[in-house]
Amino acid sequence: MRVTIDLKDIGMEQALFGSRLLALIVLVLLATGLLVWRMIDLQVIDGNRYEELARNNRVRISPLPPARGLIYDRNGILIAENLPSFSLEITPRLAGNLGNTIERLRHILDIGEEDIQKFHKLRRSRSGHDRTPLVVGLTEEQVARFHVNRRDFPGVEIIARTRRHYPYGEVFAHVLGRVGRINARDMKRVDTRNYRGTARIGKTGIERFYEDELHGVTGFRSDEVNAQGKLVRALSQQPPESGKSLVLSIDLGLQQTAIEAMGDNSGAIVAMDPRNGEILALVSLPDFDPNPFINGISARDFARLRDNELRPLFNRAVQGQYPPGSTIKMLTALAGLEAGTIEARKKIFAAGYYRLPNDSRKYRDWNRNGHGWIDLADAIARSSDVYFYDVAYRTGIDRLMPMFRRFGLGSRTGIDLPGETSGLVPSRQWKKKRYNKHWFPGETLISAIGQGYMLASPLQLAQMTACIAMRGDCPQPHLLKARIPGSAVTGRLGGNQVKLKDPAYWDIIIDAMEKVITDPKGTGRRIAKGLKWRVAGKTGTSQVFGLKEGQRYEAEKLARHLRDHALFVAFAPTDAPRIAIAVVVEHGGHGGVTAAPIGRKIIDAWLENH
Repeated sequence: MRVTIDLKDIGMEQALFGSRLLALIVLVLLATGLLVWRMIDLQVIDGNRYEELARNNRVRISPLPPARGLIYDRNGILIAENLPSFSLEITPRLAGNLGNTIERLRHILDIGEEDIQKFHKLRRSRSGHDRTPLVVGLTEEQVARFHVNRRDFPGVEIIARTRRHYPYGEVFAHVLGRVGRINARDMKRVDTRNYRGTARIGKTGIERFYEDELHGVTGFRSDEVNAQGKLVRALSQQPPESGKSLVLSIDLGLQQTAIEAMGDNSGAIVAMDPRNGEILALVSLPDFDPNPFINGISARDFARLRDNELRPLFNRAVQGQYPPGSTIKMLTALAGLEAGTIEARKKIFAAGYYRLPNDSRKYRDWNRNGHGWIDLADAIARSSDVYFYDVAYRTGIDRLMPMFRRFGLGSRTGIDLPGETSGLVPSRQWKKKRYNKHWFPGETLISAIGQGYMLASPLQLAQMTACIAMRGDCPQPHLLKARIPGSAVTGRLGGNQVKLKDPAYWDIIIDAMEKVITDPKGTGRRIAKGLKWRVAGKTGTSQVFGLKEGQRYEAEKLARHLRDHALFVAFAPTDAPRIAIAVVVEHGGHGGVTAAPIGRKIIDAWLENH
């Protein structure tokens, strides 16, 4: 019997085929899912990075920061220069994990925590495609260490730049100011497109005021590079435009003379050419060295300067506000002459004190014994308080204050330095608004001799003196003398020309100021010996604190910080003015003893050479 065996199991084959098909489908789906995920990763999650890598594999556009303009004194002496420097900079988009990159860099370079914090603050204000400095001012050893490990740090480069340097250090600290590492706050005040690749910016002084001109215009360079950022070939370049160099009116020699003349005193000196407003010397003491700020001063060193009780960072010449004391008595006299309340040759008896009608209070003269019978010239020469109390009473606050303002007191001069203060010329309206109180006659008396609420900066006092020297043609103080390339800056009036009813009043005031120096009883007589030129001046002493009625001022019993300020203003030669000065010596005592000799040294130094 024949038996037939069927070796084909259709059901089993179908089951096997189905399982294989399912496995294939699963594999296809997994592969498709992985492909989709990779596409999402490439195009969405990390798309910007790969886009940058792809683009940079062909062309990289790099900023070319301009060379900062140089600064010279009036004689062509370089007082702010550029020196070669290297900085370590990171392009965040190319560096991968920033935290890891910086941590690895710290193993080969000395990178402080402050540098890292400054880097992150600045990075957040810039595009991820922009290079951001991490360390500036690298040493040659640091440069060598990095280059040995260069291939381990994509997106990190050492860039050759220039850094600012001030060869005279403290001498021009408050004139030039300083540059410092650019930060996020700085980026808000500039055109960020023009500061790509820039590591430093003007922070104070001339460096800040003329930042736009000193910085220049950033250029660009196009290079073909590979994905590791290495140069393949240069494509094109738009060179940067260097910043303009500036010539200042300041004189190095006179500046140094002024600093030496002040010695260990704190205070300020301003010397200017009254014919055109050019500042010849501007000193604020104590001062500081601006060079450590360039690469970023440490927090500890900055705190030491900031918290110093003598405030070396404070520019006393343009920001200091002092009671002007007797230096403004000439203006009180002019107000009386203009109002017709006094006559220049009429004498009054100046006792040791003054009383208002129906008032028992005694307003003391600095000379307890009084000055006897004196006219206007004597009153200015001997600085009689009582005489000017009487002028103030007769003239009134409403006619005194406008005269002070006509000479620029109570308003900014407009000098080309940031941060200038306006001082204060009080009035009835000002007191009512500020304190909601009425003005008292006694306040008129003390305001007339530069005390009470009156405040002025040394710069304002120098401008006031120049205005008197030029008989009402008041120049606007300025430091810029010329631009390179460019033309010279001509002197200009400040817009507050003083026209008097009788031009002869100028002769009365100037002759009286000469008498301050030449009169045997003049408060400036100590500087008269050996003078080669005619000098018109006025001493001043301003109180740091008020005295009670009957209380005597005894400087030797007071701590230095409570002693009076010493002031001196002057111009010379009287018949052809070439220099006007204001000297303020903090807690220096009498102006004729302390400030006037300093002023003479400055006048002599300038006129002997000019």
